[in-house]
Amino acid sequence: MAATAVHQPRSSKTESYVDNKRKDDVRQSNIVAARTVADAIRTSLGPKGMDKMISTASGEVIITNDGATILNKMEVLQPAAKMLVELSKSQDIVAGDGTTTVVVIAGSLLKQCLTLLTNGIHPTVISESLHKVSQKSVDILTAMAVPVELSDRESLIKSASTALNSKVVSQYSTLLAPLAVDAVLSVLDPTKPDLIDLRDVKIVKKLGGTVDDTELVKGLVFDKKVSHSAGGPTRIENAKIAVIQFQISPPKTDIEQSIVVSDYTQMDRILKEERNYILSMIKKIKATGCNVLLIQKSILRDAVTDLSLHYLAKAKILVVKDVERDEIEFITKTLNCLPIANIEHFREEKLGRADCVEEVSLGDGGKIVKITGIKDMGRTTNVLVRGSNQLVLDEAERSLHDALCVIRCLVNKRFLIAGGGAPEIELSRQLGAWAKVLQGMESYCVRSFAEALEVIPYTLAENAGLNPIAIVTELRNRHAQGEINAGINVRKGQITNILEENVVQPLLVSTSAITLATECVRMILKIDDIIMVR
Repeated sequence: MAATAVHQPRSSKTESYVDNKRKDDVRQSNIVAARTVADAIRTSLGPKGMDKMISTASGEVIITNDGATILNKMEVLQPAAKMLVELSKSQDIVAGDGTTTVVVIAGSLLKQCLTLLTNGIHPTVISESLHKVSQKSVDILTAMAVPVELSDRESLIKSASTALNSKVVSQYSTLLAPLAVDAVLSVLDPTKPDLIDLRDVKIVKKLGGTVDDTELVKGLVFDKKVSHSAGGPTRIENAKIAVIQFQISPPKTDIEQSIVVSDYTQMDRILKEERNYILSMIKKIKATGCNVLLIQKSILRDAVTDLSLHYLAKAKILVVKDVERDEIEFITKTLNCLPIANIEHFREEKLGRADCVEEVSLGDGGKIVKITGIKDMGRTTNVLVRGSNQLVLDEAERSLHDALCVIRCLVNKRFLIAGGGAPEIELSRQLGAWAKVLQGMESYCVRSFAEALEVIPYTLAENAGLNPIAIVTELRNRHAQGEINAGINVRKGQITNILEENVVQPLLVSTSAITLATECVRMILKIDDIIMVR
């Protein structure tokens, strides 16, 4: 009797295998996508890094090597790759600098994770090891750091210069670095020594001149002309300044309504009423001794009309109109005055006082309004940035913002650390030694991550046109001999003591780069499926 073939149900082991294959594929596609983003901006790292030209759909062109700006403008569709864009934004918020570094480190860690996953190590084990590496790295970096005092202006300037050296406007670092230090220290509140709000430093961009013409203004600057079409004053001394949020123009009817005037006498009467209405407002303003008006931009109707400008000119009141709504808070804080929302609330005690308000010609057709010598001025400052074209102007603003953020980091955490790849190679060395003490899979993972951190000195050397393998090998050797501040001097093309070369950065930039990169990589590792919801 022939044996009957019996169909066995598929074993659970086979089902488990198929399921794991899908999870592995999802992890692999996520890691590959994220690494592609990291590789795209890797060439921008360091003072000899390349710049990227970004052309937007609207035809706008941006030239920059700021990691956060490049990634922000890229159209990234893959969800895991978007996480690296968000990672760069996080670093920009926390530290303001190191936005390219954090993405390059994350890309290198992901590369090692892929190797570990291929070797059969479970994602949870890799994730736990990463967490321990992150904590150990922060301890090693803190031990390497040098304390700094805010009174040590030279050290602060060195740190700001290092941040600016990798930018398009690096040749102006000798001007912009001291300017950034002075700007931050001028808004530092002694009662809150660890807190800096960079919204108190307003950057005003004005096309024309060169970056050399950039200046720090102790007072207020408006990128506007004075409204003097009716022959009003352009310079006022001993100014009493009002910031108003109402319109000095005749009231209008509601949008749905209209008035039909068929008689000339009625028309004359309307015009006369309009004149009387405006005149009564200006008399109330003049009665308080106010001689400078800053008028908020109005959407519903004109803030001022030709008629009101004529009467204001007769009253010798200087007018700056179309002040943006979001600038009002900064202006009132600087002038130490209150915004006035209604003519009935116009009081002398709500006015700000300054020695001089004047319209300044910049020599190339542009004009600005400057308010200087403000009485009881708030803790704010203005930086007037100049540039020969819009691309340079925008990049100068971004670079200055990075320099300001670096000084803010030093205010928050008053430690400096060497640059030039020195902290990363020291981390790699010490983590490699620590891996030998650990046991099992953990030791294997830590050793891989220690190797991953060598990507920073390797990329710095590569972008500077040096031999990366020879440089990194020499760097390892110098650190093994105890030279913890030995780093790559890209200008001389050799390894020197980076602290002596004044290439320094805030400790917060390095620690946040490591912690944020490891956090992001751990999150990508834990994803085993992508569910699309429509």
